[in-house]
Amino acid sequence: MKRRMLLGPVGLSVMALIAAAAADEKPATEIVPPLKGKSEKFHPFNGKDLKDWNGNEKLWSVDGDEIVGKNTEPVPVSTYLMTTKTFSDFRFIGKVKLVKSEMHSGIAFWGQAAPSKGDPHTYAGHLVMFPSGWGMYDLYGRGGLPVDGKPAQAAGKQHDWNNLEILAQGNRVRVAVNGKAVVDWRDPVPATIKVGPIGLQLHSNKVPQEVRFKDMEITTFPPEDRLLTVK
Repeated sequence: MKRRMLLGPVGLSVMALIAAAAADEKPATEIVPPLKGKSEKFHPFNGKDLKDWNGNEKLWSVDGDEIVGKNTEPVPVSTYLMTTKTFSDFRFIGKVKLVKSEMHSGIAFWGQAAPSKGDPHTYAGHLVMFPSGWGMYDLYGRGGLPVDGKPAQAAGKQHDWNNLEILAQGNRVRVAVNGKAVVDWRDPVPATIKVGPIGLQLHSNKVPQEVRFKDMEITTFPPEDRLLTVK
């Protein structure tokens, strides 16, 4: 004969709390460790021309030691200047500046060109935004990612140069702005991560914009598992 367990009011309350906690518990995000490969440090911009990049030549140019994205006519679809090289794990360090407009720009990675979206130079993948709002975005995917932009807003500058570091390893992204660590996030859907180019964004907009990039350095498969520019 099977025995039935009789629970009093206290026992029922405890069981209810356990059940509620189990229902609210979120599965742990999978940890993808840093990938292994040859670690190489180089400057993606040669300071002369854009031969190592792909993009709309009418919107991207070189001004001294700076890459400039600039439009005077409306940009219907966000467009990107993309490296000819592709990357999985990397460290990006550079200086970025929004000169004109209040629309954000950004650094795109872990994706690919998406010409079917209306521009041969648009990008589908991950994006670290700057400076308006900051945060992260999944382009043509999940949309805004659950990354708090407030720490970057406190550290960043709206219309001045910002020192930006992005460390992408495995499924983890860490970001530093002007020497302050502002993002530490793991993608809970590692299948969305692709080996792809790094892209500089000129956002879709109806008004004139200008964004500048300089002193860029990329390290493939970085040996240090930490942000280097954090003070």
